[in-house]
Amino acid sequence: MRFIEHFIKSIRQASVYNSDVQVAPACILWPDSDRQWEAVIPHLQNELPELFVLGDYDPEKRTGPAIWLRCVIAGKADDVNLQSDKIPIFYMPGFSRQDLRAVESCPDQLKPMAALQYLGVIWSQVNAKDWTILAFLKSDQGGLGLDVALDNDTKNAMQMALNPLLDEEVELLKGKRLDKDYFNTLLTGGDPVRDLLQWLDHGDTFCSEHGKNEWKAFVNICKSRFAFNPEKDGVLIGASKLAYHEGPWSPVWDRYWEAPKRYPNIPAQIRKCKPPNGTIQWHIGEGKFDGWPQWNENQEDKLRTELTALSSMPSHEARKKLAELENQHKSRRSMVWSELGESPLALAMKHLSVLASSTTTALAAGAVDDLTAGYTNAGWRADDAMMKALVCVESEEDLEVVKNVIQSVYTPWAEESARYLQKVVEKSGYPGGSASSCKMPHYKDGECVLFVDGFRFDTAKRLVEMLTSQGYKVEEKTSWAALPSVTATGKPAVTPVKDKIKGEDTNTDFEPCVAETGQSLKGGYHLTKLLTDAGWEILKSSSNGNGNGRAWCEFGNIDHEGHDRGWKLSKHIENMLSEIQDRVIRLLENGWKNVRIVTDHGWLLLPGGLPKTDLPSVLADSKWGRCASIKPGATTDERLYPWYWNANQYFALADGISCFRNNMEYAHGGLSLQECLTLELSVSSGMSKASAVSVEFTDIVWKGLRCTVALDGEFSESLLDIRTQPGDSSSSVIVSVKPLKDNGTASVVVEKEELEGVNATIVLLNSNGELVAQTDTVIGGGKE
Repeated sequence: MRFIEHFIKSIRQASVYNSDVQVAPACILWPDSDRQWEAVIPHLQNELPELFVLGDYDPEKRTGPAIWLRCVIAGKADDVNLQSDKIPIFYMPGFSRQDLRAVESCPDQLKPMAALQYLGVIWSQVNAKDWTILAFLKSDQGGLGLDVALDNDTKNAMQMALNPLLDEEVELLKGKRLDKDYFNTLLTGGDPVRDLLQWLDHGDTFCSEHGKNEWKAFVNICKSRFAFNPEKDGVLIGASKLAYHEGPWSPVWDRYWEAPKRYPNIPAQIRKCKPPNGTIQWHIGEGKFDGWPQWNENQEDKLRTELTALSSMPSHEARKKLAELENQHKSRRSMVWSELGESPLALAMKHLSVLASSTTTALAAGAVDDLTAGYTNAGWRADDAMMKALVCVESEEDLEVVKNVIQSVYTPWAEESARYLQKVVEKSGYPGGSASSCKMPHYKDGECVLFVDGFRFDTAKRLVEMLTSQGYKVEEKTSWAALPSVTATGKPAVTPVKDKIKGEDTNTDFEPCVAETGQSLKGGYHLTKLLTDAGWEILKSSSNGNGNGRAWCEFGNIDHEGHDRGWKLSKHIENMLSEIQDRVIRLLENGWKNVRIVTDHGWLLLPGGLPKTDLPSVLADSKWGRCASIKPGATTDERLYPWYWNANQYFALADGISCFRNNMEYAHGGLSLQECLTLELSVSSGMSKASAVSVEFTDIVWKGLRCTVALDGEFSESLLDIRTQPGDSSSSVIVSVKPLKDNGTASVVVEKEELEGVNATIVLLNSNGELVAQTDTVIGGGKE
């Protein structure tokens, strides 16, 4: 029961009488000489329609002089509609019980009410004293019986916080020590740490947005809890204390660290402060530095300089240096400045160090099987790391630094690997074979084949991780793309109708045709017709089918994006993979037993451009980035390879990772592990049902936008989230999902303040991300 409900019950009970010996009281008098309750009278009048106030005549506010109040009792006040079962309550601000008793000396405006002390009853304590706020809170005889401090600061804070106090649950107050800090915190919204951060962020605007009492309470709580006076010390001293985050400021920093983007102006405030002597020279592990953006900027500058210097080192020394720099700067990734996007090179170092370790061993020894094993086990991580490193940087200056590292350690590795593969293939033949030698794959009913153009090995590995993390079963199969590694050749080679396709001697654009009719597959119409005639259902991007028979669909044109964006494909690949993942999941949810993901080729990507090699145009019928069709009778020093669809027709491939054209950052068609070694995925639901667990939510406590939850039961390895839609992970409203501690508790923070008061659901997830328990809540802890 809330404070206000206890209060209403208490004051109405004052009118209880013994009808055998008493008549009903005409009214309830409520004297308040110190006007302690006056601020909440409008609030109380909303709950007590029978509450009237002694004062100036204003019937709309149920306020009037004593004679008018007598008319209310007599039913003669035409402007009052008092219910017959309600005994009027007359609040008397500025007057005490003693003023009523001294009839002859009481003020004139009170004299018409003097007789009411005999006709009515006075709401008072057992000892006949008037009810003060303190007395009502402390007294166990008619009051609430709570533990309240008696100092003057507490009394002042209590009166200022009376309005929010009315809505507090009394049961939650029992057992607590109600002191000045409690009441000041209550008045300022219950979260002094959040309020302090908002003040540091907003400055004077924060003051203007809060009332006089709220501001005074905020100042008092800052002095008490943080040893800091906002009025006297000012924002910059506060920002400096936050940067040091020592003593009582440590939890303030922890809160800021959890959601720094909520307070965008704080870094600028800290920059106005003078850091401690030597901060800029501090090295990682020496003292409190993480609160100063100046230090982080200095570390970024040092890292930028050292990465730039790698261009003058041999590759093996550059890789060793990258490992050292990673050890020096990796801790900065967990600092607040990384979250705010101010440590891009420290973020990139995570991936650049992987790039260094993945390129330490060159894929330039052994047979094709050795190269395949080396790339599938570790080599692909170099391509993945390079892409991820590029995502971390935005400025031209930082991009040039990362490009410099890539040129230092990745380019020679990729070049050496490609040249060695080309040398092996020249001697022993291409492992991908030809159309005449490759076997037709077997397809089952209930299987959907999903073609993704340009689904390179490393991107396929990323998708595997994404799908398995959601509980889907994924089987991997390594395969070699058809040569040359272009869509025109490679796409028909992975279709279920490749046995109905051939290559003519006149096909200089690497485009095969329908074997029976000779019709070109360019444009896709005749390929689609072959599939349809063979009994395959064609699913458009908006169609999921029903899971019956066999289906072919195409989705996720990574190749197109690569040609359009060059190295910037790296910044879009994650979203594209998320879309492909959603497409796979929709297909499985619509009844397909298995989704087989196939592709035509991979690609090479190098920011700044791949090397250029010359091939005179007079020698080529058709010249693409990495491959060319040589004119009949022409002679060239380039290596020639037979076409997958027609072994009688040969084409030239650029050596190493070079291109026949200038300034190409993205290209395919040649012979390299990145272009030709692909990964076919077979995805099925395989999702285990959420384990039957016994979990009980035992406590949910909101402090502002921070929610702390306690559970009993089987919660090992469980994660806590808050969502507006419990089954939709994208509806999460918190900064980050948190694991439960060993004691069954977890604390999370809602990101957006405007969500306060919104209905939501606290959900418990197992290690596979499956929902195992949930309970309703209101963000911020308000009433539904």
